[in-house]
Amino acid sequence: MTERGAPTPERTRFAQWLRPGSNPRRELLAALIALLVVIAFGSLMMLAAGKAPGHVWSLMVTRTLGDPYLLGQVLYKATGVTLTGLAVALALDAGLFNIGAEGQVTAGVLACAVVGVTLPAGTPAVIAIPLCLLAAAAAGGAVGAAIGVLRVTRGAHEVITSIVLNSIVVGVALWIGNEWLFRGGTTTGGKIAPGAMLPQLGFGGSAVNASLVIAMLAVAAVWWLRNRTTWGQAWRAVGQDPSAARSVGISVGRVQILVMTGSGALAGIAAANFVMGHKHAFEEGLGRGTGLLGIAAALLGRMHPIGVAIAALVLGFLSSGGLAVADVVPKELTEMLLGVVVLAVAAAGPWVRRREALT
Repeated sequence: MTERGAPTPERTRFAQWLRPGSNPRRELLAALIALLVVIAFGSLMMLAAGKAPGHVWSLMVTRTLGDPYLLGQVLYKATGVTLTGLAVALALDAGLFNIGAEGQVTAGVLACAVVGVTLPAGTPAVIAIPLCLLAAAAAGGAVGAAIGVLRVTRGAHEVITSIVLNSIVVGVALWIGNEWLFRGGTTTGGKIAPGAMLPQLGFGGSAVNASLVIAMLAVAAVWWLRNRTTWGQAWRAVGQDPSAARSVGISVGRVQILVMTGSGALAGIAAANFVMGHKHAFEEGLGRGTGLLGIAAALLGRMHPIGVAIAALVLGFLSSGGLAVADVVPKELTEMLLGVVVLAVAAAGPWVRRREALT
């Protein structure tokens, strides 16, 4: 008798479609192809707007890298996207598709801000920062765990439950904000305790802050767990072949629940970037869109932790670079490119698989 959460053939095909191949060189080639497609699409749109693509791309690079503020904004955006990208990549490694990072970020932002606001003003940073981080991770992890439990115990597809929970979490967060947090007729809550605030990193007054270090540590931790631990081998085995993993004594359902919990916790920690490092308060819509960009980062980075971080930098560059050339081309053009990234990776993936099948 199979467990309720056992993957159906349709689920297996869906997960395999998203998973990269086993050849690192070809995976890198697939990512490069996706980037070339994005550049080509962007260039066509620039031509349609009556601008020379070479000139616009050159301006985007020189203005972004030459302006400390814009460079800092690239790092700021990449920090949150790295954490949500790791969350999505972790789930994909185990054969699950976590598109609930949006709700998990919102849950983390709310919990982080609530704990930060309730701490006494004199709470030292050595206590305040870990408490806020734990609250953010726990809130995001709880949402992720709910998705995992529903998948394993009720057979509910994680994509559907993620979409539903995204809406529920956003609605609950807004209700809590309206009832208890927002002040003075605004959609912003009170300031968190000074000890919970992360220092800025300079960069011309940009929003980049010490949560960048947290993201770098998360990349290192996920890489180590994924490649150097038995637990990492277990979750990758479940993602590659659940039946084979079950045959060697791995509890597939338990792994799926724990992975979704960890995935949600990673997304929740992104709250450190927005609450502790930037706004220092709960704000409606804070961090919105970061979870969706995390999907693009995970796919473009081919699920490898270092690849995810690099992809997050690319996406951060496209986002901030669009503002840098907003006087030349419409900023909506670069916003479209963020979506094209996902489509380009999806197109490159089958090509990689076909090449693998021929060798």
